[in-house]
Formats: sequence, structure tokens, C-alpha cells
Amino acid sequence: MAPSFAIGLDALGGWRAALVRRLDDLARYLEEQDLVDGLSGGHLASLRERLGNEKLVVAFVAEFSRGKSELINAIFFADTGRRILPATPGRTTMSPVELGWNAGEPAELSLLPIETRFEGLSLAELRAQPRAWRRLPLAVDDPDQLAQSLLEVTRTEWVSQDQARQLGFWDDATPEDNPPVNDDGRVEVPAWRHALINYPHPLLKQGLVVLDTPGLNAIGAEPELTLSLLPSAHATVFILGADTGVTRSDMEIWRDHLGSHAPTRFVVLNKIDALDDPLATAEEVRAQIASQQSETARMLDMKVERVFPLSARQALAARIARDETALRASRLPELEAALGAELLPQRRTVLEQVVVEGTQQVESHVARQLGDTRRQVAEQTLELRGLRGRNSAKVRLMLQRVDAEAGDFEQCTTLLQAMRAVHARMLKDLLVDLSADRIRAEIGEMQKAMGATLLNLGAKKAFVALCERLDGLLESALQRNAEIRDMLAGSFARLNAEFGFSLALGKAPEMNRYVQELKLIENNYVQYLGLTLAMRLSQPTFMEQFRRMLVSKLRVVFENVSSEIEMWNKSTSAQVDAQLRERRRNFKRRRDTLERVQTAGHELETRLAELEAQDERLQRTLARVHELAEDLREHALSASTASDAAGEPPAARELSRISLDLDIDLPLLQEAAPAARRALA
Repeated sequence: MAPSFAIGLDALGGWRAALVRRLDDLARYLEEQDLVDGLSGGHLASLRERLGNEKLVVAFVAEFSRGKSELINAIFFADTGRRILPATPGRTTMSPVELGWNAGEPAELSLLPIETRFEGLSLAELRAQPRAWRRLPLAVDDPDQLAQSLLEVTRTEWVSQDQARQLGFWDDATPEDNPPVNDDGRVEVPAWRHALINYPHPLLKQGLVVLDTPGLNAIGAEPELTLSLLPSAHATVFILGADTGVTRSDMEIWRDHLGSHAPTRFVVLNKIDALDDPLATAEEVRAQIASQQSETARMLDMKVERVFPLSARQALAARIARDETALRASRLPELEAALGAELLPQRRTVLEQVVVEGTQQVESHVARQLGDTRRQVAEQTLELRGLRGRNSAKVRLMLQRVDAEAGDFEQCTTLLQAMRAVHARMLKDLLVDLSADRIRAEIGEMQKAMGATLLNLGAKKAFVALCERLDGLLESALQRNAEIRDMLAGSFARLNAEFGFSLALGKAPEMNRYVQELKLIENNYVQYLGLTLAMRLSQPTFMEQFRRMLVSKLRVVFENVSSEIEMWNKSTSAQVDAQLRERRRNFKRRRDTLERVQTAGHELETRLAELEAQDERLQRTLARVHELAEDLREHALSASTASDAAGEPPAARELSRISLDLDIDLPLLQEAAPAARRALA
């Protein structure tokens, strides 16, 4: 029987794949109808990327010899029939490992040499440098060879104490935490700084990413783990030994790196099989396990329901032997059920909202496009119906009026030029404060403030000041974008009223998540900038690594904000050009029609029939777009796992507010432009 977490994740993956197919159907139809412009194309591409590339990151954190690798083996690799990740005494994982699957790359193990720490580059920067990594192919069809290849993550090397200190594995202030020294005075350190395993496991193919983080030393030596990778995980599984309980180093990891994010944390008391006692009854053993569970929850200030006693070794053996009874006795299914019950509905709810809102924006934009085209068809229809029974002089008069209207319309170019100039200037000023150069300059100010204090002991104060400045930049950018929106709203209202445009402002970009990301970075750095790190920041190499990492992390946030704002502004202004071209084409079509009517009387009825057929096609197109969008939304909300107290998903309530006018029938003629009505007078 497959674990519930695997079943749930597989179902989530199938749901996402079905959504992608429906989204592709909608995008294909819009493309065929020539209805994809910058705004709708941007929304469709964003939806496709979110649905196709959404990852679910689960981090496993533990000190050495807590059975973390065995737990990962039991959950993810039991189908190979053997232990894959090294989990035997003396062969433990030494460097942080990420397990995932990228279909565009071969199955392989990518290893980043530990010496790259001397360069001061962050992991994010090094990911973009393929030459920095050593790559080993993985024989996924040969479990023995696969296991042998993955032994490489346990490799160590011996370095001098000075090198160990520079690499972050030796601290003179806490000698009790330093690794042992051999007879030559050398220190054993991991050979690799980071490892990436690209492995085609069914769960990993569904977007799951597993982060395996070994030991306090590894976390402390790589600030990016604490400041980026662990905070970005959707859940963290903290593994303790049931036989040892919460040790001092366990408590240090929890207090310094995990405890502040307790709502997304699960605690595992592994190795409950070590508590088996031939001289004790089964009830006594269960009572001892329950006591250890309660004490662990108390020490970590967690709910006891989030502490899971289990035996990873027993679970792995049971899965390989396909022994359901032994698997239940290992208690692993309880952890998997909790992961599935909490994580998967959260991810689904997020994607539901993304799909519903994105589809609504695309459909509303397309409806406005088609509505504008139908209004122009209505104007022409009114105009031509008014020519029935009229003489050639009346047709000549109509030609003159069309030319006059076209001339009047062209006067809008002066207003458009002024609006574009103001818009470009305001947008340029906004984006300057979000640029990478501005971020580097602000971090440079922080470095100066740190350097002005003894041994960088003012690091925390300097960082808090940096955060205040960054918050100010982000708030200023959002305020300026609101001012741009107000300016465009006023200009659009005037263009619509005076020149017959149908311009509308789309929903402003949602910035709350970027505000939250910035706040998360600030909180994690403040927590990390204690006395110990302040001492290490006095080392030039470590300071440069810290600076690069901070620049990299902040740049991602501000570049995303800049990109969203810029895309919204470009898409909003693009509709002006599209409607300008369409109105000019419409004037030309009106004139061509009148000229044909002037030369041949039968052209009038033919053209009227064409216009009526065109309007019918537009109605069918609008109905089909609504049908495809509704199918996409309905599938997003089908069998929802997250409902509110009223039993209705939040996204469904949003959907209930969606109302598109699909009844813009030819009685829309009543809304034809005043110029067309005057032509009939």
C-alpha cells in the first residue's frame, strides 16, 4: 500500500497537469483568433510557468547520526530494493544535498567543491556556473551502482586548521564544537560544499524537492542554508534520536535556525526500535516512547501531535519486504499522512487562487477586446443601414463625415504623445530605486557602518538600518506605481470620452508576497546576526561571501518587483497602441465600404450581411473563450481540499464575483458611437 503522502502528491501532480492542458487549450484558441497581446500573453505565460514549475520543498535537518538519511531512504528510495543514500555507521552525508528532478537534464549527481567557499560566491551565483560543479552520471536502473555513486557525498578531506577556519569548520571561540584533529594536526572537513541529485523518482517528478542538511557545523558554515534554503522550504522535518532525546546541539539548531518557523515544522523522534527492551513489556515500551514524545514537545515548545516517534530503519526494511504490518509498526505512515494533510492542501489552495485570478484577468481583457470590436461593427452597421434608399449625394456626404471623423480622431496623437512622455519618465524614476546598483550601494553603506565598529559588533544595528532603507525603497516604488496608475486612469478617461477609445486599467500587480519575502529575509538575518557571526564577519573572505549572498537574495526580490511593475506598465500602455491601430483600420474599412456602395448599389446589402456575420462570429468567439476559461476554473476548484467555514473554497467565492457580459447582442447598436447616430440624422 503506497504512503498517503505519495498518493496525495501524485494526485496534486495529476491535477496540475490537467490544468496545464486546459490552459494550453485556452491559449491555443486565443492564438488562433489573434486575441493574444502583451497583457493576455503575459498572464498566460505566468500561469503556465507557475503550474509547470511549482515546487514543494521539504527540508530534513538533523545532527549527525540521527538517522536522517535512513528516513529519506525509507520515504523516497525503498522502491529500489535497497539503501541508496549512505546511512551506515561511518558513512554519513557530510554536505547539504538537494534531491529533485529536472526533466531537461540527465540523471546525475552534481558536486560543488568545498574550496569554492574561498571565492566568496554564494550558492545562487554558483548554480549559474556549470564549470564550478563536478558531475557524475547516475545509473538509475542499477541500484547497486546508484548507491555506489551516491557514496561520493560522504567524501571528506584533511586540511590545516587555518584552512578549516577559513572554510567555517573551526571556531576558536567554541573549541568543544570543533571537529577532531589527527596526529598531523589536520582537520577533517567535507569534500563538497553542496550536492544536487537529479533523480527521476515519481514524487520528485511531481515537483517535490528534498533538502538534506547535515549537522550544526554544516548549517553554521553555510549562511545561505539558514538565510535562504531553509526559510524557503514549505516544511522542515527535524530529526532527533529517540534514545538521546533533545541534546544541546539539537537545541541549538532548533533555537537558532528552526524554532521561529514552528507552524511549518515537524519533529521526528527516530530510532524508537532502540528503546525495545527484552525485559520490559510492550506497554512499558510504548509508555516510554510516549514519555519521550511529550518531553520533546515540551522542550521545543511544540504541540505533541507534531512530534512523530518512528523507526526509519524498520520502515525501510518493511517497504523493501512489502510487509504492511511491519510498516505500520514503524509508525512512518503517520508522518507521511501529516505531511500530506498539511502541505498538499496549502499548495493546492495557492494554485487555485492563481488560476482563478489569472483566468479572470485574461477573460476580462479578451472580453474588452471583443466588445470594442463589436461596438465598431455596430457603428458601421448603423451607418450602412442609414444609407438604404439614400442617393449618391448622401453617400458622398457620409464619405466626408468619415474623413472628418478620422481627422478629429488623429488629434488624439498629441494627447498620446504627452501621456507616453510622462509615463516613461515616471516609470524610469521608479525603476531606478529597484535596480541592482541601488541594492549594492545600500549594502555598501551597511558594510561601512559595520566596519566602523570593533570586530563588526555593530552588524545587527547596521543591518536593521539597511532593512529600514530597503523597506522605504519598496514602499516608495509602490507609491510611485500608484501615482502612475492614477495618471493613466485620468488619461484613459479623457481618451475614452473624447476619442471613443475603450481603454481600461487592469488589476495592479500584487506586491504583498514580495513585501513578505523581504520581511522574511530581514527576520532571518536579524536572527542570524548574533555575536558569533559578528566575529566571523571580521574575516574578509567570510564578509565577501556574506555580502554576495545578501546582494543575491535581495536582488531577486527587487528584480521580481521591478519586473512585475514594468510588465504591468508595458501591458497597460500596449492596449493604447492596439486600439489606435484598430480604430485607424476601422476608419479605412468604413471609407472603403462607402466607396464600394457609391459605385455599386448591391454592395450595401452585401456589406451589411458581412457585418452581421462578423458580429455573430465575435459572439461565438466570446462564448467559446468563456467556456474554456470556465472549464479551467471549474477544474481548479474541483474536489478542493481547502474549504472555509461555509464549506466553500476561498477561490470559489472569488469566482462568484466574476461576471462577464456575454449578451452584447446587436441591440448593442444603441451604444454605438455618437458619430454613427449623427450620421443617421
